[in-house]
Amino acid sequence: MLSNGNNNSIYMVFQFDINVILRHLSSIFISFATAFILALLLTKPFIGLLKKFKIQKQIREVDASGEKASIFHALHFKKSGTFTMGGILIWGTTLLTVLLSRVFSGFGWIDHSLINRKETWLPLAAMAALGLLGAVDDYFNIKGLGKSKGINIKPKFFWLLLFALLGGLWFHFKLGFDQFHIPGIGDVFLGWLYIPLFMLVILSTANAVNFTDGLDGLAGGLLVIAFASFGVIAFAKGLLILAALCGVVTGATLAFLWNNIAPAKFYMGDTGSLSLGAMLGVIAMLTDSFIPLLLIGFIFVIETLSIIIQLISKKFFHRKVFKIAPLHHHFEACGWPETQVVMRFWIVGGIFAMIGLILALLTLLG
Repeated sequence: MLSNGNNNSIYMVFQFDINVILRHLSSIFISFATAFILALLLTKPFIGLLKKFKIQKQIREVDASGEKASIFHALHFKKSGTFTMGGILIWGTTLLTVLLSRVFSGFGWIDHSLINRKETWLPLAAMAALGLLGAVDDYFNIKGLGKSKGINIKPKFFWLLLFALLGGLWFHFKLGFDQFHIPGIGDVFLGWLYIPLFMLVILSTANAVNFTDGLDGLAGGLLVIAFASFGVIAFAKGLLILAALCGVVTGATLAFLWNNIAPAKFYMGDTGSLSLGAMLGVIAMLTDSFIPLLLIGFIFVIETLSIIIQLISKKFFHRKVFKIAPLHHHFEACGWPETQVVMRFWIVGGIFAMIGLILALLTLLG
């Protein structure tokens, strides 16, 4: 059985009558399809609003270390002026679908409303809070405010840290989370140290998705893979409402991706990458899937590591390991076409997500 007081498991799911299982799967599919269709229908008027208010991306001119981003500028200067803040379409559609779920459940089309204190409040709170922070960052970029055309690193990190701390305190003191599971080893008791672990996961996932959102379709495609994978994990653990929410985010992101693949009509922006990254981290902790997250989000992990390695190497050894970080830009600088980088990263991400998903399911069966 699972730790942290969660008594649901894959065994609970398979004890259901086949008709019950099919009904739950139908509810998840309806949630997914609703979000996908809504997002597609809203895309045209949404782009119209972006045009009306001139919500256009400004290409950054300095990198994370404060140096002039000459290689990045040379690779992407032609994208300056592309519409951004497309993440609003994703989380806006998600919130609309969640509200509609109350109506659907009332008519009996789905089993439950997606507004559920135990399973969906915290992921939705993460999405809303970080979506707002990202929107402010995007606004700074559009207006060309700040040294790097966005919120400066220190205040941005402060607000991320504050949210992660509040989430960690809630998980530990309100929900009783104090340990996590390592496949093949078992539960590791942490006590109050669970709070810094939670903070690390949320900070890492929010920033990792943000770092990865640099090529047309790259982050969107990987997020579809990740949320679909966690939807399966949540379903296997009996968290059926959370599984449906994962389906909603997958559907909304897939619709966004329809217009984000090269050449992108609009970008996700920080309002999308920060909110969905944080939400992914919260779902991973809710399902006690910290270790599988490292595999399901493998590309996000290596993208972040490439930045860390680059910064350390430049600071202490005064040389670059990569032509430019994060890693997707390095391959671009090596001559790979943008679409080739994206699709190869999707393939690698899909393979590792499959491994992470299998690991999570085998842990339940064990």
